[in-house]
Amino acid sequence: MTAIGIIGSKGRMGQALVAAIAEAGQTHAGGADQGDDVAALVGASDVLVDFSSPKALQATLDACVAAGKPIVIGTTGLEAAHHAAIDHAAEKIAILQTGNTSLGINMLAALVEQAASKLDDDWDIEIVEMHHRHKVDAPSGTAKLLGEAAAMGRSIDLASHSESGRDGITGERARGAIGFASLRGGSVAGDHTVVLASDEERIELTHRAENRMIFARGAVKATGWLVRQKAGRYGMKSVLGH
Repeated sequence: MTAIGIIGSKGRMGQALVAAIAEAGQTHAGGADQGDDVAALVGASDVLVDFSSPKALQATLDACVAAGKPIVIGTTGLEAAHHAAIDHAAEKIAILQTGNTSLGINMLAALVEQAASKLDDDWDIEIVEMHHRHKVDAPSGTAKLLGEAAAMGRSIDLASHSESGRDGITGERARGAIGFASLRGGSVAGDHTVVLASDEERIELTHRAENRMIFARGAVKATGWLVRQKAGRYGMKSVLGH
């Protein structure tokens, strides 16, 4: 059995992870939250899962590097500095970082990449996401993951081709742009739709999360794959084997 430690164990995802670890027949090594001894948890674990907050990431990475332990990072709202820190730590340990650990979402990303690669920029790409009222970042990490998949399919850079937060007189849509729209309300675990629209037809690829257990199960599956890997940075695409 694999001993899995949870960073951010008291949150909604942390609680779902405890259930998913038991369901998978693995060992829950314990949890760490703000003010807890992260190093002690890392030492007691074979692999870590982090669904906490961006501000806690550096300390977690430092502890994992010091102990030589792999980590699955599902925390969203990461910025360039966080990704740089992950790249640096991945020189010494195995790290899987993703905007979404759901196997279904990652299959959707593969379909989006394929569709974007086959349809030229006569087809506009829009990504619409909805989450519960408590979510603090927008667009969601999953929406960005899907945007990156579309950009990869088009062989373009997402940062220079994205449009979000449209309000007022914005002018017409830029050709080749990838648009984002974020909705918040209720207790929605996560709905994502990628729209590919031409002048006379439209394709909509949708994933709806019924509850957080799909993310927890995907994260636990990712830990089982990650513990067998050498140092480096990985994504859920590798876990799915495509």
